[in-house]
Amino acid sequence: MAMFADDVSFTAKAPQSVVVGQQFRLVYTVNQDAKDLRVPEMPDFDVLMGPSTSSQRSVQVINGNMTATHTINYTFILMANQAGTFTIAPASITVKNEKYTSNAINIKVLPADQNASQSNANTRSTESSVGSSQVSTSSKQIFVRQILSKTNVYQQEAVLLTYKIYARDVNVAQIVNAKFPEFKDFYVHDIELDNNRSWEPEHYNGLNYNTIVLKQYLLFPQRAGELTIDAGNVEAIVRVPTYQRSNNFFDDFFNTFQEVKKNLRISPTKINVKALPAGAPANFNGAVGQYQLQSSLSATQVETNDAVTLKVKISGKGNLKLVKVPEIKFPHDFDAYDPKTDNNIKVGTGGVTGSKTTEYVAIPRFGGTFEIPATQFVYFDPSDARYKTLSTDAYTITVSGNTVADSQVSGGTMVSGVNKEKIKNLGNDIRFIHNNGDAQLTWQSTAFYGTSAYYLAYVLPLSLFVLLCILLRKQAKENANLVRVKNKRANKLARKRLKSAAACMKAGDKARFYEAAVQALWGYTADKLNIPLSNLTKDNVQEELLRHGASQTLVEDFLTILSDCEFARYSPVVDESMSMENCYNKAAELIGQLENAIK
Repeated sequence: MAMFADDVSFTAKAPQSVVVGQQFRLVYTVNQDAKDLRVPEMPDFDVLMGPSTSSQRSVQVINGNMTATHTINYTFILMANQAGTFTIAPASITVKNEKYTSNAINIKVLPADQNASQSNANTRSTESSVGSSQVSTSSKQIFVRQILSKTNVYQQEAVLLTYKIYARDVNVAQIVNAKFPEFKDFYVHDIELDNNRSWEPEHYNGLNYNTIVLKQYLLFPQRAGELTIDAGNVEAIVRVPTYQRSNNFFDDFFNTFQEVKKNLRISPTKINVKALPAGAPANFNGAVGQYQLQSSLSATQVETNDAVTLKVKISGKGNLKLVKVPEIKFPHDFDAYDPKTDNNIKVGTGGVTGSKTTEYVAIPRFGGTFEIPATQFVYFDPSDARYKTLSTDAYTITVSGNTVADSQVSGGTMVSGVNKEKIKNLGNDIRFIHNNGDAQLTWQSTAFYGTSAYYLAYVLPLSLFVLLCILLRKQAKENANLVRVKNKRANKLARKRLKSAAACMKAGDKARFYEAAVQALWGYTADKLNIPLSNLTKDNVQEELLRHGASQTLVEDFLTILSDCEFARYSPVVDESMSMENCYNKAAELIGQLENAIK
């Protein structure tokens, strides 16, 4: 039994970008027998040929069921006659007396090369003069650009940085090595690129190139002033056509190619960063972008000792990962727990978008009517160049149960965890001692008072109490010194991050392994040296490590392994010396050496 697809598909397909004077194909495809194709007027293009019709039939048998498909293609050959962006309206076709329309197509037409014939002649002349043994490429044939979406921004405002390779009259066979800058004074997000991205034509400086994106980052400048994004370097293997004089007839039809290793330098770029305007509200915590604020309470009427949950959601676009969640002030009679934050953040070419949802849990211990005041979230909107304030709702909670007054014992002392229902009338439980004249009392000659055990029973608990007070006071003093606490925990946290890197290495996740290794190294130095992670640079880390007693050799090893991990993270080809296993072992050993060296 043969089955035919009932769904009719009628689509149009053409290149996204073409060049003036370049021929291209416009193909309409329908998956059923059809008739009466009607295409729209195309005044912006010359129709050189079409439609030419081709069809294809196929039969597939699966588990005894036969499926037949029929595809018909209508092909037009077009040529653009002017530059610009144009739309080809939908076409229509009739299938089984029903009319169907295709999708519309947007085509970007690039201008023709300026002085193209002269440029090609010069290029061919240069290549021919070199001969068959040597082939060179000029800087106009292949180069890499460092492109900023903006060059004039505010602090913490996102900037898209794109590294794009441009090629003309050459084919890029392989990227051997790529070294991008370190982005000092920027908080950086790496943008994940589509592995199936393809080369696209682009008109630049009067010439048309084939281009492809190598790398993209979102940069958040951390300080004001004119900042410089340093130069970089890309090594590529390019395949260059060679032109030779020959008496062989077939040389006119078949070009020969030679592979050349090309070192492409990326020029530095400057960006002007403006400081945030003066007069920021007191509760401004550095949020920059466009945001919305929402809040919700799980219940407004509860019993004592029943938990209530308050959720605060910050959503929008900006430096979301650096945004601090607002602080909620619960009533004093509530036991509040540490908040839990759930991040749903996406990093793309349009910026960092998503939301941060913080969940606060509190338990009322006494009955009554309580109010959770509104809290404010202040951010700077660079599009309006002003500070904006958002506020959550204020909530009133009615708690059923014992009030504070009911929970007070005589004398005004409150006993935690004791309700008045638990206090029983003990009068009937008291029994007097009955006198019995026949009872004989005997004197115990062994006395405890005045013995060594008697005094020891006083001295020993008192000594233990004093010792416990000293220890607790010492511990409280150490915990109050946050610098010392972070210093002592630095090695433990670094080992924990390295365990995460080891898990990525075992799973074969190269990108996440090197990211975890770099975070372990930077995190260790930030905790050990008491420097905020956002302020860490290789220069100040080197200076601080030396000041804290690390040797010059140890500091150089630290910078080397850090650079190797960062390089290996983005490099498509990694040497054995920078393999995941070697980087892991070096990082673990280096952290141990720094732990012993830093004072």
